[in-house]
Amino acid sequence: MNLEWKAAALSDRERIMDFIALDNPQAALDLDALFEKKADTLIEQPKLFKAGRIRGTREAVVHANYVLVYQVSIHNVTILRVLHTSQAWPA
Repeated sequence: MNLEWKAAALSDRERIMDFIALDNPQAALDLDALFEKKADTLIEQPKLFKAGRIRGTREAVVHANYVLVYQVSIHNVTILRVLHTSQAWPA
């Protein structure tokens, strides 16, 4: 199974890291490591997490405040977005 990060997800991730790093650079690095670890879990067990709010997606809780929104196909896990739980999703 391959892992793909869509541009929107990478942008979300960078924005989150930049925001957190303003107050606590180590916390930003730790959270980024959690994103990576959770993404690796998706490769091994893509259907482990609940169905998403948008049909055809799933949502993996990374931290109490963040979720990875992703899709699963035969050969790929595609991370679509990285969202804070307070964000309206879908828009």
